[in-house]
Amino acid sequence: VQLQASGGGLVQPGDSLTLSCKTSKYIVDYYPIGWFRQLPGKEREGVACVSGLGNKFYRDSVEGRFIISRHLAENAVYLQMRNLTPEDAALYYCAADFTAAGQPDCLLVSQSYSTWGQGTEVTVSS
Repeated sequence: VQLQASGGGLVQPGDSLTLSCKTSKYIVDYYPIGWFRQLPGKEREGVACVSGLGNKFYRDSVEGRFIISRHLAENAVYLQMRNLTPEDAALYYCAADFTAAGQPDCLLVSQSYSTWGQGTEVTVSS
């Protein structure tokens, strides 16, 4: 398994949750890693990504509430989610884009990512 997502759970609206994506040093050092989410019957949508150079990009609806961070020493990428709403509830995935090693940008487009971890479920409900 090259990427392993974890940290999902049941929270109330307004709560915070941090997801983690553990991977190999080879991947986290050079390749963009993105967080995506998906509801049943819906398209997988990009939430946030961090490029091979450490630049970060966010979906508009999570800007200011979510923070993606890359921790090279831990071979991990985290997604801190704050002020969660029911609209944030979904199955969250992390993925690596092997076409953009060492690039300044990353894309929030699932087709760009070829290697996916298993999902971790986030439920937001009162």
